[in-house]
Amino acid sequence: GPWMPRSRMGTTAVLLALLPTATAQPTPPPGCGHDLSSLYYNLCDLSAGWGIGVEAVASLGVVTTFVLTIVLVASLPFVQDHQKKSLVATQVFFLLGTFGLFCLTFDFIVGPDFSTCTSRRFLFGVLFAICFSCLLAHAVALNFLARRNRAPRGWVTLAAALSLASVEVIINAEWLLITVARREGGPGDPCQLAGADFVMALIYVMALLVAAFGAAWPALCGRYGRWRKHGAFILATTGLSMAIWLAWTIMYLYGNRRAGRAPGWDDPTLAIALVCNAAAFLLLYAIPEVTHVTRRGPEQAFEDDGYPTRGVGYETILKEQKSQSMFVENKAFSMDEPSFAKKPVSPYSGYNGQLLTSVYQPTEMALMHKGMSEGPYDVILPRASTSPMPGSASSTLRAEDAFAVQARHSSIPRDTRGCQVGERW
Repeated sequence: GPWMPRSRMGTTAVLLALLPTATAQPTPPPGCGHDLSSLYYNLCDLSAGWGIGVEAVASLGVVTTFVLTIVLVASLPFVQDHQKKSLVATQVFFLLGTFGLFCLTFDFIVGPDFSTCTSRRFLFGVLFAICFSCLLAHAVALNFLARRNRAPRGWVTLAAALSLASVEVIINAEWLLITVARREGGPGDPCQLAGADFVMALIYVMALLVAAFGAAWPALCGRYGRWRKHGAFILATTGLSMAIWLAWTIMYLYGNRRAGRAPGWDDPTLAIALVCNAAAFLLLYAIPEVTHVTRRGPEQAFEDDGYPTRGVGYETILKEQKSQSMFVENKAFSMDEPSFAKKPVSPYSGYNGQLLTSVYQPTEMALMHKGMSEGPYDVILPRASTSPMPGSASSTLRAEDAFAVQARHSSIPRDTRGCQVGERW
């Protein structure tokens, strides 16, 4: 009847309405499954290749950063240098920022939508601000260490890094509120923002990068040279980061447009910049700092090695001074009160048997009995004393007394000729 053409026309309209939907479903690229959303094609597209390569490097960076963080925290009890220990908290904060950069790389590999574009705009500047703030705070601390060998406390350095990074958090939050949430005519799409606006929101991050690069130079000219290598790590890291930022900014704003690949190459440009800069953070700063954190400084090595030697030397000096003082006191005592009869002399000493009679001009037989070697000076030269009154009986020492003293000092028996000499004297 008359209703048949109308029903056929309705069926044709429904089929035509469903036909664009069926044809709009793209064919998955090689390497991706049919049930995978087109948002994640860059993660498995074998024809493009850049997504898989960046994904592999980012995955390796995530694992490496996590391991380095665990190693740095676990080595904290073994850090002997107090100045290095105070900087560990800032370095852990830096590693957390680097870990976030590697994770953010997957956000640029995945296709753009509202959530991914919002996280890109906000986290790109915040994570880089964390890393550059830590480098700047460490460089300032190195300037104190290179000149005074003493830096501010660890919580001061960490608080400075947190304060510098929080400024970028405030800037990006306000920027998103102005450009997305409070746009006239309803919420705006963060994926439709111009590339120039994205770069303009990172001016503060660029200022942190330049400040860290400039603050690392004076640390190389300090008085204490053992901190120069840490300044060189920061200088190399910030120098390479400046080159990376200059390259991706030029490509993102001008290069892709000149090549005619402006929409398609923007995400690969930012993803490659993230991976390269995060890898530079690990290779030039994080790994060298972790390997040097448990090393002792030259002052500590000198103290540990030289302390026993100095202790032994100091005790030796004390013993020598004590023995010398005792020797001087004994000599003074012996010079004041000599006792020839009670003075013990070892038979193994250098005494040669020289007689006291040689002082008093003995005869030729006494000189023959004297021998060739020399005797102690305290025996040869007796103590000078006040001579008694003239005419006293004790004004001259008798030869028999001298021979008796000499016989008691020596183990050699007295010669009879000596007695004759004494009797003749």
